[in-house]
Amino acid sequence: MASRWWRWRRGCSWRPATRSPGPGSSGHAGPPGLRAASDALAQMPCFNLLKSLTSAFPSVYTMSRFHHMTPAVSCCSKTQSGEKYTDPFKLGWRDLKGLYEDIRKELLISTTELKEMSEYYFDGKGKAFRPIIVVLMARACNSHYNNSRDMQASQRSIALIAEMIHTASLVHDDVIDDASSRRGKHTVNKIWGEKKAVLAGDLILSAASIALARIGNTTVISILTQVIEDLVRGEFLQLGSKENENERFAHYLEKTFKKTASLIANSCKAVSVLGCPDPVVHEIAYQYGKNVGIAFQLIDDVLDFTSCSDQMGKPTSADLKLGLATGPVLFACQQFPEMNAMIMRRFSLPGDVDRARQYVLQSDGVQQTTYLAQRYCHEAVREISKLRPSPERDALIQLSEIVLTRDK
Repeated sequence: MASRWWRWRRGCSWRPATRSPGPGSSGHAGPPGLRAASDALAQMPCFNLLKSLTSAFPSVYTMSRFHHMTPAVSCCSKTQSGEKYTDPFKLGWRDLKGLYEDIRKELLISTTELKEMSEYYFDGKGKAFRPIIVVLMARACNSHYNNSRDMQASQRSIALIAEMIHTASLVHDDVIDDASSRRGKHTVNKIWGEKKAVLAGDLILSAASIALARIGNTTVISILTQVIEDLVRGEFLQLGSKENENERFAHYLEKTFKKTASLIANSCKAVSVLGCPDPVVHEIAYQYGKNVGIAFQLIDDVLDFTSCSDQMGKPTSADLKLGLATGPVLFACQQFPEMNAMIMRRFSLPGDVDRARQYVLQSDGVQQTTYLAQRYCHEAVREISKLRPSPERDALIQLSEIVLTRDK
């Protein structure tokens, strides 16, 4: 497949690209000149931070390559399986017709107000990113195992459950963050108050648990209950911070996995378990979901600095206002050490948020975070490419590019 250089968002041009070794290559692969360049990069402050990520997350590619643009899988007219290219969302939606109606059926509520609150975000205006990945993964694994692309009803149920767990976490997050808008409208807590919002989130979570129990597979139940634990632990991680700069980034990535990627990774694993008995396939599905999930959140953190409120459907610079140091801030801190004090006090002094934002935009924090997301997407593509070719497998490959190039 022809490759092209990644571009981050429309209208932005980046540094010239340098081809790096393919997936799975050793960090010291390549001619002596490249090894010398890598050694030189190791002396850079920002590179020292990246090295700490390698030890914390060894499955991700060697961090010395983040300072270069690298070729990646790109959209083209035909997929690797030879079929005409189909948009991943259009392909996935074939199995998701009536998604939100079916979710609302799971929310069997007699109280009018509680019903209205619980159904508030199931209005069809979300991206449905998680259900799309889940149904594509289900068909890709089924095709790999027995050449059948048919999807089981239980696998489709996982897509609904994933969206319900995700939505419940949004309702609870908005309470914790005291958020006033999401998806271009007022939050549940803004309209009905915090106490009722907490109860609405709990109700959605309980309905998801009932739907999960109905599937009747104890392995799948165990996999998805891990997600709920991770969501809680991730929120606790977000409430804390680390003084040591290297520990700070590992802390950030662990939080990112637990709050965002765990749901995608474990939902992908769940549908693979339902469709295929091979543990190797289960791990492929999990690793794809984990890497795409982390990349998705990294780009979300980038958009908090580069997108406008109208595009995002929620206020930008929201993380700084909440006292959170995300990827762009942590990378910028390597170039502007004075940000350390602001990070430790969680940007609580007057002017901290504006100064921190300016430091980020003056640094290469946005670019470095995007490079990091690119590497996670490369790893996701490497994993999913182990499955037999199918339109759904190729759609998952294409989806990794959409994650990197989205603007909201």
